[in-house]
Amino acid sequence: MDDENGKLQDLSRLQRVKSSPSGPLPTLGPDMLSFFKHSVEKKQTKLQQIAQCWTQLVPPTLCDHTALESFHSGTLKVIVDSSSHLYELKHLLLAGLEKQLLLACKKSGLRKISLKPGRWYTGGDGDDRRISFD
Repeated sequence: MDDENGKLQDLSRLQRVKSSPSGPLPTLGPDMLSFFKHSVEKKQTKLQQIAQCWTQLVPPTLCDHTALESFHSGTLKVIVDSSSHLYELKHLLLAGLEKQLLLACKKSGLRKISLKPGRWYTGGDGDDRRISFD
């Protein structure tokens, strides 16, 4: 009997300890908003302005074959999907397009444009293109 009473007391004590209401959990929302405003939104705004200038100044036939990869320390990295389009874009940039882009994006801090070959999609050049996140 004493053994049974001891087990019941232990069980009631465990139930009381385990079922005690926990305090309020700290919220993650304010920290996430602060991070977003200081880190993401600022960079996104600059890249958005550069992307708008890019689509306005680069001919649509070439713009479809490029992707703005990153913008860091004043350097815009652009991926071009084929060597022929890369060659054509390099010549356009040397012919004055780069100066136009740098002037148009001066507020965003653009100082240099770096081109590199690569693909950001899978599939062919037609309607079967799908963005790849590899």
